[in-house]
Amino acid sequence: MGVDFKDLVPKTPVKLEDLSGKIIAIDAYNAIYQFLSIIRQPDGTPLKDSSGRVTSHLSGLFYRTSNLVEMGLKPIYVFDGIPPTLKATEIERRKQVKVQAVASYEKAAAKGDTVKMRMFAQAATSMKDYMQEDSCKLLELMGLPWIQAPSEGEAQAAHMTKKGDADYCASQDYDSLLFGAPKMLRNITISGRRKIPSKNVYVDVVPEVMELSKTLNETGLTYEQLIDVGILIGTDFNPDGIKGLGPKTALKLIKQYGSLENALPHIKNPSFPVEPNCIRRVFLHPEVTDNYKLQWCEPNVEGVVDLMVRQKEFSEDRVRKSLDKMLAGSKKQKAKMTLEKWFG
Repeated sequence: MGVDFKDLVPKTPVKLEDLSGKIIAIDAYNAIYQFLSIIRQPDGTPLKDSSGRVTSHLSGLFYRTSNLVEMGLKPIYVFDGIPPTLKATEIERRKQVKVQAVASYEKAAAKGDTVKMRMFAQAATSMKDYMQEDSCKLLELMGLPWIQAPSEGEAQAAHMTKKGDADYCASQDYDSLLFGAPKMLRNITISGRRKIPSKNVYVDVVPEVMELSKTLNETGLTYEQLIDVGILIGTDFNPDGIKGLGPKTALKLIKQYGSLENALPHIKNPSFPVEPNCIRRVFLHPEVTDNYKLQWCEPNVEGVVDLMVRQKEFSEDRVRKSLDKMLAGSKKQKAKMTLEKWFG
């Protein structure tokens, strides 16, 4: 779900080529869910190999990531670990949404309604255990680092950005800002022309930069107050928030009263099943690790071809062309950095 900061956070469009040379810590699960949701047949069926195992995630991960490297970016994928206990309600909610979506998909399939079949198939998207294993193996063969976070991938990516080990963290959710990320990117893995779900309308999706300092300056909030606004709206750790309370009203209340505790007496029928300080602690003191090594290497071309073509049945010609572009793009960075620095 993520916190609904769409109308509160200032965004600056950016071109991928303008991020050349930048290190991007990417929320891996967030990106892979996007690939699994988008890369499907018209009736909603995901890409699969002949054994029936889904390969949509590998398609998105390989082609999108090779494109990022071709443009000079240095991606790091950060995978989720054990979720905080407070996330249990949101995890259960997501499971129920998927169960309902599967039932709705079957009804649409019985009617032959391919539009609704695709829509409900996307809503039913889930990540299987083998998908992370496949993804990590592919990233290693591509010469790219990946990190196993102890808990939330977004928190780990934000931590790395705060430390200066990454220039940006990337996710579709705005929670990265609540975890204290100085700079975050949206649409880094899904930019391009995209169809709006359930509508025959296409829009251009462009990468966007959001900065924590700019957000605080424009909203007139402190970092802790921004977290309070998020808690009022609803986060993954208190998904319901305050019923009927939108982002603009939450912002107004925190600016007027200074804190969530001071604002609650002025809210009609406030309901908080979780102690606000418990939610704050998840954002202010998340479980993260410094036990990681960042190294970018030349891709193992034949290893990638073996995995993607011989094992997963992708087009060899297309895979090799993407690898060639990836290598050529990295070599163009000689003007900005030596190859030793790039691959070292």
